[in-house]
Amino acid sequence: MERFSMTIGGQQVAGEQASKVVNPATGEEFALAPSCTQDELDRAMRAAREAQPAWAADEDARREALRAAAKAVSSAASRLGGLVTAEQGKPLALAIGEAYASGGSFRHYAEMELVPQVLQDDKHGYAELARKPHGVVAAITPWNFPVAIAAAKLAPALRAGNTVVLKPSPHTPLATLMLGQLLSAALPAGVVNVVSGGDDIGAAMVTHPVTAQISFTGSIEAGRKVAAAAGTDIKRYVLELGGNDPGIVLDDADPDEMAERLFWDSFANNGQACLLIKRLYVPQRLYGRVVDALADRARAARVGVPTDKGVQLGPLANRPQFDRVRELVHAAVTGGATVAAGGKALGEPGFFYAPTILSDVDDGTPIVDEEQFGPVLPVVSYVDLNDAVRRANATHYGLGGSVWSADVSRAWEVAQRLECGSVWVNAHAVLRPDQPIAGLKCSGIGVEGGPLGLAEYTALQVRHRPPRP
Repeated sequence: MERFSMTIGGQQVAGEQASKVVNPATGEEFALAPSCTQDELDRAMRAAREAQPAWAADEDARREALRAAAKAVSSAASRLGGLVTAEQGKPLALAIGEAYASGGSFRHYAEMELVPQVLQDDKHGYAELARKPHGVVAAITPWNFPVAIAAAKLAPALRAGNTVVLKPSPHTPLATLMLGQLLSAALPAGVVNVVSGGDDIGAAMVTHPVTAQISFTGSIEAGRKVAAAAGTDIKRYVLELGGNDPGIVLDDADPDEMAERLFWDSFANNGQACLLIKRLYVPQRLYGRVVDALADRARAARVGVPTDKGVQLGPLANRPQFDRVRELVHAAVTGGATVAAGGKALGEPGFFYAPTILSDVDDGTPIVDEEQFGPVLPVVSYVDLNDAVRRANATHYGLGGSVWSADVSRAWEVAQRLECGSVWVNAHAVLRPDQPIAGLKCSGIGVEGGPLGLAEYTALQVRHRPPRP
């Protein structure tokens, strides 16, 4: 099996220990990734700390280096995408697209301005609000978009003048390790360090004395642990956590017109994204038509080996997630849910599961109340719109939501009543690099994306001086 290396202080480090990586399309181990030791983590942290002052001192050089990073990543998009498909399972074309988008993140932040804001300029004095880097950022990323989320953390952190030690999920370390190698050729040594390993090394990054800020994307349960550990040293942190996004269909909607968009806004990346529709509320009079239309799309979706041409959905990314989806669907059916489409695994080898539409489900069941993070959509009936909004909001999640209607103005009014950080009308999870993402309730703390996301990687400094001549 091919063995990958970490990037520490600009050098490739094979590591003292290694763990095996599984291809979810075959269920077989196919590569080795280093399991970072405490000593290796200390080396990475020292390298980041030593590189940070010079990196922060020259803004023009920083921006030029980010442009070089964008070019390096985009030029290697096919290789990066191939690794994402092999370790994560998404169709190859989508994985290559993810790699190109990652290069775009570096390019976008290279051009973003960070200028002081004038607070006072009069005969009594001058004051401005400036933004300074925190220092060393510990970034921990999940397995669903391994390269894109890594780049979305690295690019603003670096633009702000921080240096970074990054750790990917142990399920999908390979493409991120390659990303570290690519960046080591474009950036000064120590500016980006990429280590790999399990939850223990992630916990050590959070509590490490060199770490000034943590950027974490993952589950709410893990986010609570990060926040608690960071609080002991009053470290700054940004948490992008889970979502159980509701979609609400209004009674004037055309099910046939909206079904295609509704389906893919629920099943993109095999449902393995925080910002997707995870539960759909439909008025009783449209319920049967919406369920049938979504079931037709589910049966028509092309599921298969992710390197095959035309495949739209590959396997689930790992065995634990595959088992969780099976258990949630089994529990729902045992409790009275009807399988309108799918509802079963598609056979070994690999972690393939049929796109599943469940009807006759309601709030209070795990398939509706929990973030299933897989190719399953429960469709819930409602009679009163106010009640549907109340039920959509009756959760500790607050990441995204959407409203679907033939009357955009009416849907816009309903959308503003949803308790979530992002909301859409007749769409879901339409994301742009210049617009922020933020979770309410337990779905996160802080902001990612856009100028506000860049600001999260900075500390405020108010500067005063006598009045200017």
